Amino acid sequence: MQKQENQLKSLEDRIRELSLNMENMKLAEYVNLLQSPLRLLYVNFISGIARGLGIAVGFAILGAIMVIILQKLVSLNLPLIGGFIAELVKIVQMQLGKH
Repeated sequence: MQKQENQLKSLEDRIRELSLNMENMKLAEYVNLLQSPLRLLYVNFISGIARGLGIAVGFAILGAIMVIILQKLVSLNLPLIGGFIAELVKIVQMQLGKH
């Protein structure tokens, strides 16, 4: 009898723990999102725009840093790559001047 009560108590504890875990995972919100295709499209569209904007801004910053580094390398007057880097910097500056 005592063994059955302990098993029931253990089962109740596991069910309670599972319930808390499901609440923490926000499983109900996820299921509701899957049942609403328009909302799912909207959320994915907004997240895609944010991701694309982040990539564009990050690439612009990285490109600007690379141009600055290349300009510093040109000023060092390295014999083999100095001319190539100078030409590359001129091309970038011309493109920036056009816009």
